Amino acid sequence: MPEREFGNLKVLGAWVHGPGVIHSNKAVKTPSDFNGMKIRGASRQINSMLKELGATPVGMPVPSVPEALSKGVIDGTTIPWEVTKALKVPELVENHTEFTGPMMYTVTFVLVMNKDKFASLPDDLKVIMEENSGLEFSIFAGTTQQAYDAPGRKVAVDRGNNIITLDATQSAAWADAAKPVYGSWLEEMTGRGIDGQALIDEATALMNAAN
Repeated sequence: MPEREFGNLKVLGAWVHGPGVIHSNKAVKTPSDFNGMKIRGASRQINSMLKELGATPVGMPVPSVPEALSKGVIDGTTIPWEVTKALKVPELVENHTEFTGPMMYTVTFVLVMNKDKFASLPDDLKVIMEENSGLEFSIFAGTTQQAYDAPGRKVAVDRGNNIITLDATQSAAWADAAKPVYGSWLEEMTGRGIDGQALIDEATALMNAAN
């Protein structure tokens, strides 16, 4: 799979951000609360999930979120706490929904470089690139983003915003409601000749091992 997806690329790092959180202009506790709401999603798959959960997904880059919230273009957004402070999200909405157990979603980041361009670098620069990429860089990137979750959440707490932390049972109801997204993705992967179930199983095993 990596060879198929990244065959012409030099992978410098791969990581994920912290748990995805719902930030909205009204309290969201159950999937039915999403009905009629326009929610910004971070990727195609997350938008598919939002649609399955009853929201109207709106795709846009994260820097566009503040203006979209302030003008009512969207009713909420899905982003980790980490970036909310920079985007002033706690000032634009008063409700934040967190999940217990497996996170609602996360986004994968991959930093890559053209493989031929890397090969054309002088040997000393290749050494520098190799020494500052890979596993250690990936850990640095992921933990750096994670480190900003708590300060971002604190801004909302200090403002007295409504932070809803769903318990395990409530969180599981969201996971069950989103399950059809897996079926749609598996069909797409099968059409591309990819064993999607094997990828899901591997990802699940890695997440279980990390918890």
